[in-house]
Amino acid sequence: MTAPVSRRTVLLAGGAAVSLFGGGTALAAAETGPDAQVAAILRRIRPPRFPDRWYDVTDFGAVGDDATDCTAALRAAIETCHRRGGGHVVVPAGDYRTGAVHLLSRVDLHLAAGARLAFSQDPAAYLPVVATRYEGTECYNYSAFVYAYGQRDIAVTGQGVLDGRADATHWWDWTGGPPPNEGPDKTLLIQMAAAGVPVEERVFGAGHNLRPNLLQFNRCENVLLDGITVKDSPMWNIHPVLCRNVTIRGVTVDSPNGPNNDGIDPESCTDVLIENCTISTGDDCIAFKSGKDADGRRVNVPARYAVVRNCEMADGNGGVTAGSETSGGVMDIFVRDCRMSSPHLERAIRIKSNPDRGGTITNIDVRRVTVGQAADSAIEIVLNYANVTTGAYPPDVHGITISQLTVASAPRALNLLGLTDDPLRDIRLHQCRFDAITEDNVIENVEGLRLNQVWINGVRVDN
Repeated sequence: MTAPVSRRTVLLAGGAAVSLFGGGTALAAAETGPDAQVAAILRRIRPPRFPDRWYDVTDFGAVGDDATDCTAALRAAIETCHRRGGGHVVVPAGDYRTGAVHLLSRVDLHLAAGARLAFSQDPAAYLPVVATRYEGTECYNYSAFVYAYGQRDIAVTGQGVLDGRADATHWWDWTGGPPPNEGPDKTLLIQMAAAGVPVEERVFGAGHNLRPNLLQFNRCENVLLDGITVKDSPMWNIHPVLCRNVTIRGVTVDSPNGPNNDGIDPESCTDVLIENCTISTGDDCIAFKSGKDADGRRVNVPARYAVVRNCEMADGNGGVTAGSETSGGVMDIFVRDCRMSSPHLERAIRIKSNPDRGGTITNIDVRRVTVGQAADSAIEIVLNYANVTTGAYPPDVHGITISQLTVASAPRALNLLGLTDDPLRDIRLHQCRFDAITEDNVIENVEGLRLNQVWINGVRVDN
C-alpha cells in the first residue's frame, strides 16, 4: 500500500508560507534560490593560511628611503620564504622603490602601516615579459607590478599602499594622442587572436605600448588581498584571471584619474568574494569579465560564483559591471548591501556586451544597493557596446534580478538596449525606488521585463 502524500507548510525567506505536497518544486526552489546559492559559494571560499614565519625585507637589503631600488631585496625575501615552506614577507613602514614583484606559493606579502611600495615608472623594470591577459586576450607583455602565475596560497595584506605612480606622462599617455600609443598594438593583438596565432608568439613588451596591471594573479588558487590600498595603476588595478578561491576584503582602490583604471576585475574566475572594499576609479569599480572575442571563446572559461557585499563605490563608469569582455560567459554573480554615490559615478549596475563578444550572462542577482547620485542611467544593460550592433556571436543576456535598489538622484532610471534579433530577456526589478529622475527610460528589444513595486519620482510604474 502506498503511503499517503503529506501536506507540509514551508516558511520561505521573507515570511511567505507555502504549502507543499511531498518534495514539490517550491521547496526545491527555496533550497536552490539566491540565498542558498550565496551560502554555497561562501562555504567554498576559504582564505589561505600561512606558517608563522616572518621575513623582514630590510634584512635582505631593502631600504625605505624612497630612493634605493629594492627590487632584488623583495624578490630575495619572497624566494627565501617560499623555499623554506612559506610564511609572511614583511615590508615595514617606509617608502620602497621597486620594479616587478613576483609572488610564489605559500607567501603572504604583508605591508605594515606606513609602508609604501613605490613602483618604478620605467617600463624596463617590468621585463622580461610574462604570460598575461590584456583586455581579455592572452599574450606575453610587461609584468604586472605585483604578479603571480600558477601559484597556490598567496596573499597581499596589511595597511600599506601599493602606488603604481602612473600619471599623464607615465603609462597613461600610451592610451591616445601622438605616437607611440597603444592603438596599433591593440589592433595587432586582436588580429593575432582572430587568426589563431599561438599565444607564445603574441609577444609585446619592449618596443610596444600595452599597459600592465598593478596586480595580476594568473591561474592561481587560494588568493587573498586584505586591507591594502592600491592607487594609480597604468590600467586595471586588481586583476585575478583564471583563478579559483579569491578573497578581496577591506581593500581601498584610490585611482580615480587614469584611463581604464578599473578597480577590481575578476576575469574567468570561480568562487570570488569581494567585501568591505572602498573603490574610486577612472573606469568601472568592479567588473566581471571572461575574455574577449575569438580568444575568449578559445579559452572559454566563465566568470562564475561570486559575491560582492558591503562595498562602497564613488567615481567610476559603473559600480558593479559585467563586461564588456564576456565571451566566456558571466553567471551566478550576487551583489548585496553596497553603497554608491558620486557626481562622477555614471551608472550603478551595468552590463555591457555586443555581437562580437558573445557569451551567456545570466543569474545576476542584486539586492539592497543604495545609490546617492549617479551621472547617467542608474541601471544600464546594453548589447551595442562600442556601437557594435552586428556580428556572428550575439550574447545571451537573461535572468537579471535587481531588488531593493534605491536611487536618490540620476538622469535616468533604466537604459535597456537589446538588439532586434537578440533581445534582452527576463529582466526583473522588485521593490526599487528612483527619485529625482529627469529623463525617460530607454527600453528597446527587451522580452519579459517585469517591474514589481517600482517607483520613479513617486509614481508606481509596475507592469
